[in-house]
Amino acid sequence: MSRSSRTAAAALAAVLLIAADQPPQPALRINQLGFQPGSAKQAIAADPSTTALPWSVQGASGATIAKGQTAVFGKDAASGDFVHQVDLGSLTRPGEYRLTVGANVGRPFTVSPDIYGPVARAALNYFYQTRAGTPIEAAFAGGALWARPAGHPHEVVSCFQGSDESGTIWPGCGGYKPDLTGGWYDAGDQGKYVVNGGIAVWTLQNLWEIEQAQPAAKRFTGGRQMVPGQGKLDPLLVEARWEMDFLLAMQVPEGMHLRLPVGRSGWNAKMTLVDVDGSGMAFHKVGDARWTKLSTPPQSDREPRLLYPPTTGATLNLAATAAQCARIWKTLDPAYAAKCLDAARRAFGAAVRNPVIHTGNFTGSGGYGDDSFADEFYWAAAELFATTHDPIYADVLHRVRFFADAVREPGWGSTASLGTITLAITDGALSPAEQAAQRKLIVAAADGFLAEEARSGYRLPYASTNYTWGSNSNLLNRALLLGLAARFTGEARYRDGMIDVMDYLLGRNPLDQSYISGFGARTMKNPHHRFWAHSLDAKLPPPPPGVISGGPNNGRPADDIARTMGTCAPQRCWKDHISAYSLNEVAINWNAPLVWVAAYLDNTR
Repeated sequence: MSRSSRTAAAALAAVLLIAADQPPQPALRINQLGFQPGSAKQAIAADPSTTALPWSVQGASGATIAKGQTAVFGKDAASGDFVHQVDLGSLTRPGEYRLTVGANVGRPFTVSPDIYGPVARAALNYFYQTRAGTPIEAAFAGGALWARPAGHPHEVVSCFQGSDESGTIWPGCGGYKPDLTGGWYDAGDQGKYVVNGGIAVWTLQNLWEIEQAQPAAKRFTGGRQMVPGQGKLDPLLVEARWEMDFLLAMQVPEGMHLRLPVGRSGWNAKMTLVDVDGSGMAFHKVGDARWTKLSTPPQSDREPRLLYPPTTGATLNLAATAAQCARIWKTLDPAYAAKCLDAARRAFGAAVRNPVIHTGNFTGSGGYGDDSFADEFYWAAAELFATTHDPIYADVLHRVRFFADAVREPGWGSTASLGTITLAITDGALSPAEQAAQRKLIVAAADGFLAEEARSGYRLPYASTNYTWGSNSNLLNRALLLGLAARFTGEARYRDGMIDVMDYLLGRNPLDQSYISGFGARTMKNPHHRFWAHSLDAKLPPPPPGVISGGPNNGRPADDIARTMGTCAPQRCWKDHISAYSLNEVAINWNAPLVWVAAYLDNTR
């Protein structure tokens, strides 16, 4: 074969591979798991017809069960599709069905009460699978495929000493070498971060608090033995404590003075360090000295592990979650509750003493830098006040604008709404009138989300065309607020909005893609992850069930896969590829609201 023939053949092979990797997408998009009998049920047809199309639903016998006409939405900016919406709400009897719209026939779908319980349990199991410092046992991991030896089993760590990416010289912390074994690996890498660990553990602990209104047997965990050493405790709480123990270990001991930056000028600017009393603060993170390559399981990580300097953000994350921990464990384990409360008080005092200590940029681990800590101060004060009723913290709350500000979906860098949620659900802290006002802020946010559905072709409580890194978690955190609004008002429309988010994540999207591994007809299989790396190493596993992809990102194309996608409709800017870290990474703060939302939908079915 000539060189030109070989070149042409190679080009043709590349085209065929691309085509094979992007199968034709059906015109009908629907939740690939199905629907609960009493819940909202919506499907989407992508069809250029400007007039309504007939639709029908067939049962298992082939008989028509329901029929009607589509609602024409029209051109949808977020998906690039011309959209028809199909309301299947009349299907309330459990069974197997198939939807036909015009000439388009969809895949079978189910109506069943038990749609979300398995999702919630698998999503919680994600946290067990990402534990550091302990062997992952086949009996609890879903099989031998995901079992592995302990990663970093004896993590006695030295402080970082040297220069960051801006040229700032960090002197370290002398001979201090704490034992920081345990906690959760954060994402596709094997760093452990207080700032992102904070919102993740808060979300699981908050779900436990929400569930206390329900008998234990009816909760999504339902008495199941899901983690080692669980005993009679709820596995949700046991898993949260695994991370909480790590956060507590990250607290700076009393009497330790450190050289840290006070204030800063610009992201990644060179900082001037001064001597401060670090007592009670929290170290920012534990991470590798250099990024490990993909397909490096935790037990094979040979990079030096380093402890990085304390920050105000990490300190307030510790204060907030430790105060929440003290509230939860007060009767279950009084000694542990007292330990958490002491840590929370010391952390809050340290943050007041050192209110503007920022992090530098270091290679080998994530940054989690933050330009403002006002929201973290509010969150931590709210948690401490809800636990202690101490007027000192009430005074802080009333002085900060977030006490009366509009609520938005939370994120690791935007935590004020976490404080609002805690004040809204904790009886006896605020006056009844003030607590009602906090609930109204959440309901108002939920009303705004539902208003956006009318402007979204795929019926999402999000009408923007701005899909950021981790967009799926933003939707889930909106769904969390919608669930709280449903709880406060008893109105089904808020729960219906949660269903719309889950429908999107489970396949009612323009890519006909389930973003949750192991659930749906076309599931995410190749996350950016160093152990769940089967596409790079056949000896390593794919992701276990219940892992949520970060999702579409039409903002910053940070990785090579995203950069090669070119211009795409926002909801189509995604690729199931292990190297696509800005599109397809996984993370504890993204899986935590998946647990919360799936559990809530299961508990309220």
